[in-house]
Amino acid sequence: MKRTGTIIILLVIAILFVGSMYYLYQKNQKDPTVYTTENASIEDIVNKTVATGNIVPKEEIEVKPNISGIIDTIYVEAGDIVKAGDLIAKLKVVPDIDNLASSRNQIRDAKIALENQEKVYKRQKALFEKGVISANEFDDAQMNYDRAQQTFAAAEETFEIIETGTSRQMGNTTNTNIRATISGMVLDIPVEIGDQVIQANNFNEGTTIAALANVNNMIFKGKIDESEVGRIETGLPLKITVGAIQNKEFDASLYYIAPKADDEESTDAVQFEIKGRLENRDSTFIRAGLSANASIILQESKGVTAISESLVQFDDKTNQAYVEIQTGDQKFERRDIELGVSDGIMVEVKKGLSKEDKVKVWNPIVK
Repeated sequence: MKRTGTIIILLVIAILFVGSMYYLYQKNQKDPTVYTTENASIEDIVNKTVATGNIVPKEEIEVKPNISGIIDTIYVEAGDIVKAGDLIAKLKVVPDIDNLASSRNQIRDAKIALENQEKVYKRQKALFEKGVISANEFDDAQMNYDRAQQTFAAAEETFEIIETGTSRQMGNTTNTNIRATISGMVLDIPVEIGDQVIQANNFNEGTTIAALANVNNMIFKGKIDESEVGRIETGLPLKITVGAIQNKEFDASLYYIAPKADDEESTDAVQFEIKGRLENRDSTFIRAGLSANASIILQESKGVTAISESLVQFDDKTNQAYVEIQTGDQKFERRDIELGVSDGIMVEVKKGLSKEDKVKVWNPIVK
């Protein structure tokens, strides 16, 4: 009886084992793979890289004063168009006490010398008229008197310039009048009436009173990653898109690539500065400093036979590019091809493929 029970238990275990193996076998069976195909198409393929930056004037001039003082009047505002020589602002001079006192002493000394030379001149003139002295002696006295007059006038003018920043003899050349140095647009007036400004000298760059630029001569100024800088060269065309100007693209050409990487420490990426000159601009006004992207066209092919890059395979030994062409129902044969320009999605096929060929999708992209 015990033996019969043992046999039954073993049979149940055997049946369960066989059933489990059969279940696992059936589960692991896969349906045969059915490959789809795609046809080549005619495409315009552009291989490009993108740089980010800004639209800025090619040359921006900062107007600085030639004398220290306080802003008394401002005649323009940002956005105004000015010509070279136009009045931008006027200063009120705050004289230096030491220089003022020194200049006042010079006036006193010059006045004393003038009064003395005047007495000598009158005395020599009287003697010359009586025939006591020669004409040469009288000429010397007159020359010294004229020099004393000139020295006194110069001392008074110097005092007037130190006190007011100008003089009656200087006229429009006064240092207190700040004028435009170039023709263009006023981009910025960083000072206000009452602000104190410092003149430009060897030890100080001076206070900027106005920033001027020719807004008709704008450039793209941006940066490109080190991985891309080796692929570009001057003269390549650029397509500029400005974020603030919708549905507009501007043509430009690359004319400058920095020979040295940017030293900014704000990012770990090594970047190089590039500049592109905007060409054939229309009447669209581009404000200085607007953010922009520049598409640098490295290669371009128009109206060429192309396929998706995902269809291309490469030989493990020769690295030869090839595709598999359908010859029958789920039957394919290898065909070597020659590739051209690629944009990362589509690739040009120069040789080995026609639009009628059905290319095997061997590595379908799962959405």
